[in-house]
Amino acid sequence: MKKLLFIFNPYSGKAQIKNKLLEIVDIMVKAGYEVTIYPTQARADALNLVQKRAKKYDLVVCSGGDGTLDEAVSGMMLSEKKVPLGYIPAGSTNDFANSLKIPKDMVKAAKAAVSGKKFACDVGKFNDSFFIYVAAFGIFTAVSYKTSQEWKNILGHAAYILEGAKSLHEITSYHMRVEYEDQVIEDEFIYGMITNSNSVGGFKNMTGKNVLLDDGKFEVTLIRKPKNLVELNEILASLSNMIDDTDAIYSFKSDCITFYAEEKVPWTLDGEYGGNPQEVKISNQQQALEIMVKK
Repeated sequence: MKKLLFIFNPYSGKAQIKNKLLEIVDIMVKAGYEVTIYPTQARADALNLVQKRAKKYDLVVCSGGDGTLDEAVSGMMLSEKKVPLGYIPAGSTNDFANSLKIPKDMVKAAKAAVSGKKFACDVGKFNDSFFIYVAAFGIFTAVSYKTSQEWKNILGHAAYILEGAKSLHEITSYHMRVEYEDQVIEDEFIYGMITNSNSVGGFKNMTGKNVLLDDGKFEVTLIRKPKNLVELNEILASLSNMIDDTDAIYSFKSDCITFYAEEKVPWTLDGEYGGNPQEVKISNQQQALEIMVKK
């Protein structure tokens, strides 16, 4: 019999997994799997478990928000043997699931996880860590790990906007040199994101058009510090309309980007705190991981 490791975060979103657990496990068993179930107990639980035990299973399925998925992906990238990864979204935003068109309904997502098709997806490497859909710094990035779970549940996407708007009056900037391909940019940045997703923070099309999750390229957006109120309004208008029509925003695609900062910069990886390094190398590991998606 095939073996399946099912890891879930019992507190993600509105803890709705508790109402669907029996049905989900039944779907897995009916698909011919012997199922091992593990509810996460602490941060990095999913990462450690997948890293150590994935090689003993034919399929690993995780359920939770983007943070749980990030841990499972990181664990798989560090594992001796990579096996396909299924994902049952249960968080408040689920950007990556939306990009892959994984069903929002947990039961349908469970069916896709065990009976869907494999999609070879790009994975981002951030120094010695990994991310599946976004690495970012600057305004709005602290939002997802500073906003309490309760607020996320009540306000949903509005929580991201509110927390971000609250910090707009005290914009922090970072002087950085950015190198990619044969290009160099040196500027004062208030925000930067390197993505492999159709939506970030629940906002679709923020990463541009023609986004492919298996092309070996990241979509990069860097926003420099506005020199005056007019530039600030241009930036906000561009972000609102999802159109880059200001010189204050750099947009490009690349498979490898290096950041050199004059000070330590806090980063977020898939909505979770990613440390505060001064130097960061981000590289695209093309089609490094098989994700189960709907047929």
